[in-house]
Amino acid sequence: MNRREFVVGAGVLAGASLLVDGVPALGAPESAQALPDGVSQVPGRALGRIDVHHHLLPPFYTEALRRQGLDNIAGVPLPAWTPEQSLALLDERAMQAAILSLSAPGVRFGEARAAAELARRCNEYAADLGQRHPGRFGSFAALPLPHTDAACAEAIHALDTLGADGVVLLASNAGVFLGDPRLEALMVELDRRAATVFVHPNLHPGSQELALQTPGFLVELVCDTSRAAVNLILTGTLERYPRIRWILANGGGFLPYAAWRISLANALPEFQERAPQGVMTYLRRFYFDTALAPAAPSMAVLRELVEPGQVLFGSDFPFASAALVEQQLQVLGSASPWSAAQLAGIARGHALSLFPRFAARGEAVVAAPVNRSESTLHRLGRTATQPLAALAQRLKD
Repeated sequence: MNRREFVVGAGVLAGASLLVDGVPALGAPESAQALPDGVSQVPGRALGRIDVHHHLLPPFYTEALRRQGLDNIAGVPLPAWTPEQSLALLDERAMQAAILSLSAPGVRFGEARAAAELARRCNEYAADLGQRHPGRFGSFAALPLPHTDAACAEAIHALDTLGADGVVLLASNAGVFLGDPRLEALMVELDRRAATVFVHPNLHPGSQELALQTPGFLVELVCDTSRAAVNLILTGTLERYPRIRWILANGGGFLPYAAWRISLANALPEFQERAPQGVMTYLRRFYFDTALAPAAPSMAVLRELVEPGQVLFGSDFPFASAALVEQQLQVLGSASPWSAAQLAGIARGHALSLFPRFAARGEAVVAAPVNRSESTLHRLGRTATQPLAALAQRLKD
């Protein structure tokens, strides 16, 4: 068993510090380079962070939420938000850009047509912000799931016409998890475009029936992300659609910690065709953002599980206040298991691999890995061993 197979070793976490006061926030590269057109250089910073987990709350969307009685999302009061607040945060915290997305509960409140219209309006609003503030805002387009036909149409419009940087998919929509066969047509469209998908948690209906005196954002949201990620692997979605790039919010929930246990599915015959390259192979394809998971124990598990380039900076603003964003930056940069170069990559470089349009002129960008379905040679080798495995099982029985 090599170092990366030992995912949940207690020794990795022993003595990890959660917070060290007074440590400077994660810095940007020191070498000055030209920023993209329209981007103002933050004083003292040559290049800024890229925040891949940053929410928008257009006034008409907030109004739609409140009409549904949704003044509170998973135990968190609906925050006030304006584009100017996001721009102020970017400037104050040495960030170049934020890729905007809707949070839970998304755009579906009942009728399919209303959900599609609200998604279109939100996506056009985000595209307009990007045009008015070039280089500062990107967007993950909202889709009206679980209405698959409407979601396909909106994904095509957002990616091909509006120029969105990807799409945001809730881990579950009205109880339907990502990886469900009903979403297959959407996966085809996203794979065709090699789209980046930001997976954000939602409250599953079953979560709301639990007799727990615990706000949903503490436990149930991270469960939602983890369940969706496992379902994407074990339904074969990642194998069939390898060109889709998936970003899991909030450090992937508990998925990194439970990775070895989940990989035991490799021993179950029903998953050997759906995940033929092994669970850990697919799990390591996910990208993970740091939002609300910046502390050393969480980062130590991620460091043992995936390559550093799979980790991206996220803030969860404005659901995380500006003060909490600053605290996350302090925690991420203090007592961290990452090297200084890796921290700089988390701040900016790794995101550029997925979103190179934010690179400064002349700035080097490392291409994102290209994932592939199982090769013919691997398939032949795997199937050749199946009769022997079956014989061994019969002899054992």
